[in-house]
Amino acid sequence: MLGAIGLDGTHEAAYRALVSVGAADVPDLARRLALGEHDTERALRRLERHGLAAQSSGRPGRWVAAPPGVALGALLTQRRHELEQAELATVLLAEEYRAAAAEPSVHDLVEVVTGAAAVTQRFLQIQLGASEEVCALVTGTPVAVPGADNDAEEQAAERGVRYRVVLERAVLDQPDGIKELTAALGRDERVRVVDKVPTKLVVADRALALVPLTGRSAEPAALVVHASGLLELLSGLFESVWRDALPLRLGADGVAEQAPDGPDPTDLEILSLLLAGLTDASVAKQLDLGLRTVQRRVKGLMELTGVSTRLQLGWHAYERGWVAREQ
Repeated sequence: MLGAIGLDGTHEAAYRALVSVGAADVPDLARRLALGEHDTERALRRLERHGLAAQSSGRPGRWVAAPPGVALGALLTQRRHELEQAELATVLLAEEYRAAAAEPSVHDLVEVVTGAAAVTQRFLQIQLGASEEVCALVTGTPVAVPGADNDAEEQAAERGVRYRVVLERAVLDQPDGIKELTAALGRDERVRVVDKVPTKLVVADRALALVPLTGRSAEPAALVVHASGLLELLSGLFESVWRDALPLRLGADGVAEQAPDGPDPTDLEILSLLLAGLTDASVAKQLDLGLRTVQRRVKGLMELTGVSTRLQLGWHAYERGWVAREQ
């Protein structure tokens, strides 16, 4: 628990033991910690440098703990100051980066990352750096990045980052496939499945993407794509695959596929009136519905079709035969 202020498990245990007994000599504390006396003394010296322990002036050879409220409070204040300085430095560096990248060259829009360790590191960085949403296409054959490494994903989800993931069906047949999928659904990630995805892909906040180079090279490599037309193309690829994939749900009997619900007759009436040019309020009045009900149903249809604008919704409504084309 005290690792955030620079103490490892041994030093924290030594401090806790010293707090519990008030004062102790090295042999006594070594027995309590199940450590050698040399290691115990080193731990005490480390605590002394942090201001958490001191040698007793009245009883030589004995060590006493500094009051936690005072000693730990001082360390916390120091760490907060260091974090504030680091945050300020990050803001300044980000401003410098944006200024330098105001008119980026073509070469700056795409990075080539080579080597399994480097690809894995960028994969984790992209997730940890996301602030809103991570979209991913996952193949049945991981490229450089181990499928079981979910620490970054869990940390991002805890920060409120949304996940939308499309799995290749072969992923479910992997040894830990169902286990990892269950954990993802338990974190409220939205997961869908298709028979085959075109490529492994990760897109964060529609601002950065990672796509592997799947050539015959023995060394794994990937492209890191920054904001550009290529990034928009990759984002569009994800949305296309997402739209046609089947949702996965976690139920009492485990993970199951669920075909997306189609619009009901009221949805179809709303769509027809909107396409005829009526406003939400006019549609609500004509169908004797609440305005919020109309807006909620339109939002549901947009989520169902995987679109972000009403113009796109109208196009999909025609393509799917939900409304009739005028002759």
